[in-house]
Amino acid sequence: MIDTGRVWKVPSTAMTDAPSDPVPSELLDNVDPPVDNADVAVAGRQGETHMGFARSLATILFVIALPVAILTTNVRLLLNAPLVYDYALDRYGAEETTGLSREDLDGTTAALRDYFNNGETTFYNTVTQNGLPGPVFNARETRHMEDVKELVVLLNRIQMLSVMFIVAYGVVFFVWSPEGNLRQLAGQCLAGLLLGFLAIGAVGAVAAVGFDAAFERFHQVAFSNDLWRLNPRTDHLIQMFPEEFWRDATFMLGALCLLEAALIAAVAGIYLLSSRGERRHLAGSVSASASTTQAA
Repeated sequence: MIDTGRVWKVPSTAMTDAPSDPVPSELLDNVDPPVDNADVAVAGRQGETHMGFARSLATILFVIALPVAILTTNVRLLLNAPLVYDYALDRYGAEETTGLSREDLDGTTAALRDYFNNGETTFYNTVTQNGLPGPVFNARETRHMEDVKELVVLLNRIQMLSVMFIVAYGVVFFVWSPEGNLRQLAGQCLAGLLLGFLAIGAVGAVAAVGFDAAFERFHQVAFSNDLWRLNPRTDHLIQMFPEEFWRDATFMLGALCLLEAALIAAVAGIYLLSSRGERRHLAGSVSASASTTQAA
């Protein structure tokens, strides 16, 4: 018979001394301390913050660079367009006011276009007046043209930098930003164009109301001397390009900028309207993906 009245007890020392399964050393080596994990998390958050700041800054620069590129590109085009110079000579009777032949005037305007694009500091072009050859501009006009050349060089650099930034932004926007899409870029273009519209509208309003005062103020800001104050009775530069011509040129520039901005805005607006269904589809896909993840 089996004695069920006895209870056999295992000594506590036997349980304590019983060997346990050892933990593999490679698992112990791969366990990261909580402090290290916290440092990694903080570093990740800082990296995301810095990346977000860089993207925001790049977007702001793009919004500013777009209207700047449009404006400076059009200024550069007008400065190098023979039609603009012909308009000045024909519209304001340069042959009568200067006493120079049309051949000399055309040679001077061609030399001016070359001067704005070469490395020469001083402008010099010979014309014939009263039967004698001589420089087309006097010393004061020549020194003023040196100041104008510096301003043109600065404008050309701004134009190149702004265009290069816009191109680089467009490339990086899609290469380094997987979540980037054409809708975001179109919206940013519209923001930049709106900024340009406001700036050009303000300048146009000032020019329409008081161009003379605005013209003088521009020269006071752009130049550190008063060499731009020329005598319309004796100085060929202002005779060839009177203040009235610069008013016309300002409106030409504004019209070009507004036309180009309107075309870009139309393309961006049409795309935003036509891609609204794509946006809803994308939002629905993201929501479905999030729901699936939570269910899993």
